[in-house]
Amino acid sequence: MLKSVYVAATSQHVGKTTSTLGLVAALSNQGHEVGYCKPVGQQFLDLGQLKVDKDALLFSKVMDFELSSELHSPVILGRGATTAFLDTPDAFNYTDRIRFAASHLQKENEIVIYEGTGHPGVGSVVGLSNADVAKMLNSKVIIIVEGGIGNTIDRLALSHNMFLSKGVEVIGVIVNKVIPEKIDKVSKYVGKYLEQINLPLLGVLPFDSSLSYPIMFTISQAVTGRVLLNDKSLDNHVEGYISGSLIDQEDFETEKKNLLLVVSFKRLKEALDKIQALDNKRDPELEQLISGIVITGDGKHELPIELSALAHDYIIKYKPPVITTALDTLGSVVKISNIEVKINTHTPWKAKRAIELITEHVDLSAITNYKANT
Repeated sequence: MLKSVYVAATSQHVGKTTSTLGLVAALSNQGHEVGYCKPVGQQFLDLGQLKVDKDALLFSKVMDFELSSELHSPVILGRGATTAFLDTPDAFNYTDRIRFAASHLQKENEIVIYEGTGHPGVGSVVGLSNADVAKMLNSKVIIIVEGGIGNTIDRLALSHNMFLSKGVEVIGVIVNKVIPEKIDKVSKYVGKYLEQINLPLLGVLPFDSSLSYPIMFTISQAVTGRVLLNDKSLDNHVEGYISGSLIDQEDFETEKKNLLLVVSFKRLKEALDKIQALDNKRDPELEQLISGIVITGDGKHELPIELSALAHDYIIKYKPPVITTALDTLGSVVKISNIEVKINTHTPWKAKRAIELITEHVDLSAITNYKANT
């Protein structure tokens, strides 16, 4: 069995963290002692005594291990780090930090899964590209790529060649976010390409819309919102949105649920009255229609909000989080539409689903039955 695996991706937002989480959990569920490390991070959280990459915190919560910045998040390239390094490279011991973490984790675990950062070239400015780090760790690499055929193969070729140039072995590829009805076609043609370069196709994961749902906490951040009511419900997920001015044009006889209501304050009561009337006609076993509410301003400032106007029966019954923003309705919808949804500690159902997808669709034999080339 391999002692270490480095999970890389062809670009951002292809599902590297969800795939890494699934691999760690799937191997753990097989009875293996599995360690985790994010050698180079960019987006960090300051937890007082700990300053760690946000993904390391997620993994510690899901996999239930005591988080250590030295072991699980040894290098963080925050704002200003690259220019500081270029000015005085000898002042930084990035390589020593990563090697220290690896030596401890690999002593304590049967296998360590390392999570890469961004595309393979990220970190090159400080000598820590994904390929550099994988070589330093003597790790084999699994590449995650987003589903498709032409663009998928192009990105794979570029990424694969970067690892080859550093003498790092890639042991397989996982294709993620494939439209379910195209799985057979993608498997066939991407598989043909991989056969030509002697790489295994480890799995093809179907696109799961639930992993792309934002939560109200993320939406509040996107619109620079202020929470007025029900902040304990900010983990509510959102499956779509509806403008308060367009409620009459929507067909709510279907099983729509968990929508975000985006509405100006002057239309709020009218919109809630209509939603309550629709709710009374719906199957009571369906999930609630509205998952959260964003009250929009005029594009310049937040409108004054009379809290008494929020004491609507629908809000009292379902307790959706209510957020106000200075953005107008169009500006709010644009910001929300551009959210890049990430798996995090606020979305435990996504972590569970990621583990299920890897377990169901990925052949782990490339790791568990690995034999070194002689």
